[in-house]
Amino acid sequence: MANTVLIAGASGVIGSAAAAHFASLADWRALGVSRRAPNPPPSGYEHVALDLTDADACRAAAERFGDVTHVVYAALFEKPGLIPGWYEQDQMQTNLAMMRNLMDPLLARAAGLRHVSVLQGTKAYGAHVHRLAVPAREDAPRDAHENFYWLQEDYIRGRQAGSNWSFTIWRPQVVFGGAVGVAMNLIPILGAYGAICREIRAPFYCPGEHGHVIEAVDADLIAAALAWAAEAPTARNQTFNITNGDVFVWENVWPAIAEALGLAPAFGHPVRLSEFLPAHADVWDRIVAKHALRPIAMADLVGESHHYADFLFAWGAEGPLAPALVSTIKLRQAGFGDCIDTEAMFAKWFARLAEWKVLPSP
Repeated sequence: MANTVLIAGASGVIGSAAAAHFASLADWRALGVSRRAPNPPPSGYEHVALDLTDADACRAAAERFGDVTHVVYAALFEKPGLIPGWYEQDQMQTNLAMMRNLMDPLLARAAGLRHVSVLQGTKAYGAHVHRLAVPAREDAPRDAHENFYWLQEDYIRGRQAGSNWSFTIWRPQVVFGGAVGVAMNLIPILGAYGAICREIRAPFYCPGEHGHVIEAVDADLIAAALAWAAEAPTARNQTFNITNGDVFVWENVWPAIAEALGLAPAFGHPVRLSEFLPAHADVWDRIVAKHALRPIAMADLVGESHHYADFLFAWGAEGPLAPALVSTIKLRQAGFGDCIDTEAMFAKWFARLAEWKVLPSP
């Protein structure tokens, strides 16, 4: 095949979508590395079980990477509880070490490497430490806070200098996809929450109502953008924000989420999902048995994403929140203009997880 893409973090929300997308393309070989394989595995995809924190294992695995022409680096290390780790040095240094462990031996062997995509996010703009400038733009000066994004970006820029390959850095808004047991994906969180509410006959309350204007991005849309950037001259050595193309407020999109799950929306009662879901693990087990779902325990379903839900629904916050919006003009002008309605995105992923027997059918 003409192209071989190596996807690091292939079991994650972005990595699994990228694996499926590249595997579906003609003239592409999709090779993924992560500790566990994407489930369900995409047709035509090859997986290498690999712990990126193990430098020796990465050096040994690199013997298989000599024909890699493209890399999608979507691997991520997060600590239990998620949010506190964003500010801690060991989390940052671990993420840098993982990238080095993979890329150092790969760069020594993959003589035909042409492009590397690296995933960041809106924490690059300080979304977790202060209000964003609206809209956040890629050409703004580097935000003055400590972040593993900067460590990885500096590493990639340093290794790329004087080389024949190029890179693209991605800053997606809130990502939604099909991966379960990951650090940041609300689809299984909201799906399980809805299933439990139905089972116990409880109202399907919107967990947070703050009038917070934010943006989403579908993991499938990111995957298409990664494939575009792999070959587009206008993506070389650039940084791009990426979103679905619209904006949303949780309380306004909640009726569409409820409808997709076969429920009635309810309001006026905040819910801390990091407490609600573990507290109803036995109910989830009953739902799994009742609907003959894949035997995924609650802890394995949520990963750290229930903590991410509390962050996105602003548990404990009072009053209206400032909007968190980014500009996507640069990406569109470079040639990638795909979009999806955010309400349609929610419906698509809930239906897909029901098809995969992760969630009960509404």
